[in-house]
Amino acid sequence: MTIFKAIPILLASFLLGNWFLKEARKAKALGKPWYAPYLTIPGILIIIVFLIPVYLRFFH
Repeated sequence: MTIFKAIPILLASFLLGNWFLKEARKAKALGKPWYAPYLTIPGILIIIVFLIPVYLRFFH
């Protein structure tokens, strides 16, 4: 039963990762700075996901 709960999370992370990678490749092809993909919607979502454990550790 636990594997069925993990499938949507894995699918969402796969889709978000592909979306971010597409934005990163587009930014590199256009010669934008290295941080440009992090200023897009998928980049901001990834930053938020990485900050959730920090928030839970220090502010909860």
